[in-house]
Amino acid sequence: MHVAPVGGTAVQDHVALAEIELCGELIIAASAAHEERLSLESIDEVLKVAEERNASASRRVTGSRR
Repeated sequence: MHVAPVGGTAVQDHVALAEIELCGELIIAASAAHEERLSLESIDEVLKVAEERNASASRRVTGSRR
């Protein structure tokens, strides 16, 4: 059996971590919702879709990248 050495050989997948965080936000929102399912608008609000669209549009206008 091979065990990873102590001291930090762990690799972080930042995309996976971000996706896990978004899933957590959706789970919290769904558990707090009064309706049976979250509406598409509620999901967009939780995932901050409008904010990202505005930021993306702003980057296109200014020509900058993330």
